[in-house]
Amino acid sequence: MRPPGIPELLLCLWVSGRWSPAVSAAGLMEVPIGQFKDLRLNHTTPTEILLQNIPGNVSFILFHVHTLYQNVTVSLNKIPTVNDSETGSDAGLLNVLRPIQSNCTWYLASTDLNQLLATVVTVPYGEKDPVPGACNLEFNLDIDPNVYLQYNLYETVITFAPANLGYARGNNPPPCDVKLEQQTRWRLLYDVYQYFLPENNLNDTVLLAHLHRMSMVQPIISNGIKLLTLTSEQMTRVAFSSIPGQGVIYNVIVRDPLLNTSAAYVPVHTYACNFANVMDNCYTLGKASTKVFFTLFALFGLFICFFGHGFLKTEFFFMGFIIVGFLIFILLARVTFLGYDALLGLTTVSGIIGGLLFVGFWWRFGYPLVCVMLVGLVLGFLMASIIFFTPVGDYATFHDDTVFWLTFTCISLVVPVAFLASAKLLNILTCAVVGSYTLVLAVDSYVFTSLTYITLNIVKRAVNQSFSGAYTSVPFQTNDFIMIALWVVLSVSGVATQLYREREKPPFPPAPYTLWKRDRERRKTNVLDPSYHLPPLRERVLLRLAQFREFFRGEQPTGERTPLLL
Repeated sequence: MRPPGIPELLLCLWVSGRWSPAVSAAGLMEVPIGQFKDLRLNHTTPTEILLQNIPGNVSFILFHVHTLYQNVTVSLNKIPTVNDSETGSDAGLLNVLRPIQSNCTWYLASTDLNQLLATVVTVPYGEKDPVPGACNLEFNLDIDPNVYLQYNLYETVITFAPANLGYARGNNPPPCDVKLEQQTRWRLLYDVYQYFLPENNLNDTVLLAHLHRMSMVQPIISNGIKLLTLTSEQMTRVAFSSIPGQGVIYNVIVRDPLLNTSAAYVPVHTYACNFANVMDNCYTLGKASTKVFFTLFALFGLFICFFGHGFLKTEFFFMGFIIVGFLIFILLARVTFLGYDALLGLTTVSGIIGGLLFVGFWWRFGYPLVCVMLVGLVLGFLMASIIFFTPVGDYATFHDDTVFWLTFTCISLVVPVAFLASAKLLNILTCAVVGSYTLVLAVDSYVFTSLTYITLNIVKRAVNQSFSGAYTSVPFQTNDFIMIALWVVLSVSGVATQLYREREKPPFPPAPYTLWKRDRERRKTNVLDPSYHLPPLRERVLLRLAQFREFFRGEQPTGERTPLLL
């Protein structure tokens, strides 16, 4: 027998490469149906994906590919066109199978110059399952099963094309634009799901592993958080609060309630930040100005937490800083286009002025009830923010701005009014709870924690008018439980410490201006008071200047300074 020639060797290599489950040198990979497959994509070598032996009861195949953030183009042909390809970090195509078709082929091309990790999956659907994106009128593909995502500093918005009823191979699809109650696609329902990735984790292998839980119907139901259900008459658009640095996966399940069948769209993920930016990317989200501001704010807040009621002027300065700084920040953010650092700087200056005005009001008039009512409003604001931070805030009723702000204002007012009979206790509670919360804000500038969104969601809603329709759910993971425990411990400790320190003192001292007037009158009439004999202000200033000059004057030499006469 003669040895095999070159044509035979080439044929063997081609067959082995075509049927190998791994990526071959020619860029060919065979994938199993309904299973995930990880692969490495090269910019120079497109990858051909082959699916074989498709069962006859499968009418549609949904294929999608995912990467961390790099774009990948998936197409039905080697040369992509607008109508048969999709590009993105989460991209998919839906194949409508012909009557005798048992194989499908897709082509993947990377736009990144470096080799990147990706995962692909093929999801089969039968003739009774809804067809995701089959009634697309907005995007380029005829059938578009993709979920499209856009984000900014305030909100993340997903949109998707409506689905259609399923149909058997070789049949014509049902019409999309005819409304005949239960006999058309208008009976379909859309469940929107959300899934949070581990905190502070930007690893691509972690993302791809968790995407497995959000790509098919049953895993999505088991692992995702169902936020809402849309009917076919509603807009296929949902907004969420942006959480920079926190990975989130979104997906939509379309259900046919009559046939009790369902299908999933292509999942989409976001970190609400840019991986490719040189500055302020996903790895360097915390600005230096933010860290300095909130670190100093937390140090001040911890002092107020434990000693605020004993140092009223310091506490009132702190609360005035918060009230005026918050209002000025919202005003500047709404009416100006200042950069972040300029906005933070003006907010700080305004807060200092507000704190000084609050202290001046207390010093001159000394109305404890008025001052404590203003202080209590800060606690009421925080309590209202906590209530709307819970799932209550996602109720459709509170997506109306009028209802939301009226309810929020009422809750903020109820808290100080409820404690007004015990103004001292209200003041101590506010110092402890608000002062300890500043530590949460400071920690978030270094390590992510969801508790900052208690107040940040309110700021977003006040600044951005379109934020009212956004869903504000956030993840609760290890960091958040640690910070909740720390916040509770600090609050309780602060209340206990101040109640112990102030147990034998009057609730509030007299007005500083009243004390100053009394001391001034006493000095005028009591000649035995040493302060009565104080020299005039001009003489005291000149004396201080003379002492200051003496500090810098050199020591004079001692002894004889002229020669002795002989």
